[in-house]
This record gives sequence, structure tokens and C-alpha cells, in this order.
Amino acid sequence: MRSIRARLLALLVALLGSSLALISVKSYRDAHREVEEVFDAELAQTARLLAGMIDRDMLAQSRAALQAALDEAVGQHAADARPQRTGHPYESKLAFVVFDAEGRTLLRSASAPEAGVDGLPADELAPGAGLAGEGMAALVRLEPGFHDLVLKGVGWRVFKLHDPPDDQWVLVGERADVRGELAEDIALQTLLPDLVGLPLMALLIWIAVGWGLRPLRRMEEMLKARDPDRLSPLLLGPVPAELAPVVAALNRLLAQVDELLAREKRFLAYAAHELRTPLAVLRIQAHNAANAPDPADRAQALHHLDHSVARATRVVEQLLTLARLEPGSTRIEQQAQDLLPLVRAQLAELTPLALGRGQELMLEADASLDFRVAVDPHAIAVLLQNLVGNAIQHTPQGGRVRVRLDADCATVELRVQDSGPGLAPELREQAFERFFRQGPGQGAGLGLAIAARIAELHGARIGLRDSPLGGLEAFVSFARAAGVRRVP
Repeated sequence: MRSIRARLLALLVALLGSSLALISVKSYRDAHREVEEVFDAELAQTARLLAGMIDRDMLAQSRAALQAALDEAVGQHAADARPQRTGHPYESKLAFVVFDAEGRTLLRSASAPEAGVDGLPADELAPGAGLAGEGMAALVRLEPGFHDLVLKGVGWRVFKLHDPPDDQWVLVGERADVRGELAEDIALQTLLPDLVGLPLMALLIWIAVGWGLRPLRRMEEMLKARDPDRLSPLLLGPVPAELAPVVAALNRLLAQVDELLAREKRFLAYAAHELRTPLAVLRIQAHNAANAPDPADRAQALHHLDHSVARATRVVEQLLTLARLEPGSTRIEQQAQDLLPLVRAQLAELTPLALGRGQELMLEADASLDFRVAVDPHAIAVLLQNLVGNAIQHTPQGGRVRVRLDADCATVELRVQDSGPGLAPELREQAFERFFRQGPGQGAGLGLAIAARIAELHGARIGLRDSPLGGLEAFVSFARAAGVRRVP
């Protein structure tokens, strides 16, 4: 079942139907019992009315008149006649017998049975042949109160009452099948609202669930109507509490996708901007090398071509590094590391570059100090390569580049100092922007931008200031931290 609306409807209707079924069974049983109680009360009331209407000294003529009136009252006519009186369908069909202490019948309805009582033992039968024939003799011995009897295969509910002043007995009964049919009809009437109400409730639940899911449908319509390049947040106005996390998560996802696309566009723009000139130079130098008539000119053109390829390669590597360090595109894992061995390893790799320019590359650090800090080793290697490489590139031939490590109880500071021309103070903040170039260096202007991003990922502070060697000093200050933490 893929539809939330259909699933909710099925679940709610099933729960409602089960609840109504249990309630209906309980209501039916209670109603049936109450109707039986009402009918029993009617039997007792009728018996008392009959006891008050006849006395022992009543004349035979008066008794006959009373018999006719009672037959008319209970709707008993001739055997071939049908009752034509008005009344209520729930009126019970009563039968009665009034007899004296000797068992002689004083009054008797035409509907009173004359058959024997099924299942009664013979020793309970009394003489009383005058009680509507010998078949009714067993009824004389019944105890006062309510009884369930079977007379000639037909069940009866009877009530026997003793009238002490006249020493008479009144026996009033109803056929169990007629009584049960009436009780069943009345009890079933109590179930009719439930049977009719369940389909109506299902329809109302369907409408209510549809209304409740309207914000979800509205969000679906808004998403369908959007252009593929429209990644702005969804503005649905007030939304239900259950839908608010979905909208927030979707808006967060749209923002991440928008940032991803913007990052890709920036990378393409950077790549196109930085590679246009090197590629054009490569083409020219390749053309010159191919068309140079003199071997010496060809060798010089190939040398320039090799230098241009190296520069283009460095630009591509820096662009890729910067793309990997974009916000949201990488996660670095920090762990407690001693910076001194990391710095030594990177300076060993960069020493040939400094020697090729006749420069002196130095490391100053007090080995007795604690340089442990939470960093990502690979990211720190990239940071050192860019800071030291940038210093070597902007330091003239024969200059000096010095790397210092200092530590106190709260921070560990990495300093890269050079003896180059330096940078004006008003340009030092701008130097960390992408593609910023100043001085005679031939870089892409990405080294300091990469270093700034790595420092940001580590929560470190980076900046530029005057160098004791006369040029520029780049410093990165790491706060001490223990353990491992993940930084987005």
C-alpha cells in the first residue's frame, strides 16, 4: 500500500471497526438483558393486576364478563379471526391462568397452553384436573416467581404469584420465541446507528485525512512546478509540526546542492582563468620548437616548453587542492601529532627547490618543547608546501628562508620567514584571496588561499607580518587539543 492516505484510511477504519464491533457486542448484550428485565417486570405487573381484578366470591356471570374483557384486552378473538386492534409491535403476547388453592381454574386466556410440562418428573405432578385439563396439573406445584418451561415443545417464560387474601394463584407467561424475537428486534435497533455510521465515518475519515495531507500535496506541487536550476528554499508558510523537519531537511539539501553547483562553477571559472594563458604559451612554444631551424633555438624552445608545462602542472595541482578544500567538499580527521617531525619531513622535500635558487632553507625549533597538536598530517603537509614554496618563490636568488616552531602551554605556532621584498601592510589581508599576485613571482596566486583554508579547517589563526629576515613572515597559530575530532 503505497498511498499514505489509503494506509491511514485502512488503519483508522480497521481500528474504528474493531472498536465499534466490541462496543456493539457489549451494547447488544446489555440491551437484550435490559429488554428481558422489562418483559419480566411486565409479567409481574400483569400478574398483580389480575390478582386485584378477581376475588374468590365473584359470581360466575361477572367472572365470564371479566374473561371476555381480558380476552379482548390481550387481543384474543375467535380462532379463525385475526386481531384487528391498534397497538405497538413491541407489545408482548401474554397468556394467563388464575386458579384457586384446589387447582380450579378461575380465569384463563385462550392462548394459555394445555399441554404437559416437558421434562418434569412424575412425582411433581399434582391432581388439579380442573386446571385446563390434566396437562396443566404440574403448574400447580411450581414455586412462586419466574420460571422457564417447555410446554409441548414450546418454550415459555412464566411468573407465578400467590394472592394470600383470596388464596388464589396467578400464572402469567409469554412464549419464549415471541419474547425473544421482540427482544432481538429491540436490541438490534441499538446496533443500527453503528452499522450505518461506519461507512459514513470511513467517508469522513477519507476527507479528513485528505485535508490533513494538503500541506504535503502543496509541497509536491511546488516541487513539480520548479525549474531544475531553481534551488532556493521552499517557502510554504506555516507547516504542520510533522512536516517541518522534512521541509527543513529538503531546504538544507537544496542549499547543499546549490553550494555544490556554485563550487563547481567557481572551479571551472578558476581553471579557465588560470589555464588560458599557460596553454596559449605552451602552444606558442611548441610551435616555436617545431619550426626552429637552428638546434640551439630548438633546445631553448624545448626548455621554455618544459618550464611552462611544469608551471601549468603546478597550477592544475593547486586548483585541484583548492577544490578539495572547498567548504562541504571534504572532511579532515585530526589526531594528536608532533609538528616537528612533520615540518622536518616537508623541508627535506623542499630543500632541492631552495638549493636550485641558491637559497638557504633553515629550521629553528627547541626539541625540548612539546609541539603536539591535533592536526591532519596530510593537510599540514599541503600547508607547509604552500607556505614554504611561496616564500622560496618570492625570495630572490641567494636569499634565506627560515621555518620556526614555537610553543607555550596554550598554542603551537608555525612561522615561515623569508628575506624577500615583503608585502605592504594594507595588502596582507588581500593576499589570502584567490589569484592574488604581487611581486616578481610567477605563481597562480593560490598558495596562501589554500593555506588559509587548511588553517580554517583546523580552527587555527593565520596571518602575515614583517619578518626578522627583512621580508615577510607567515604564521599559523594552532590551539592545543587532545584526541581526535572530525571537522566538516
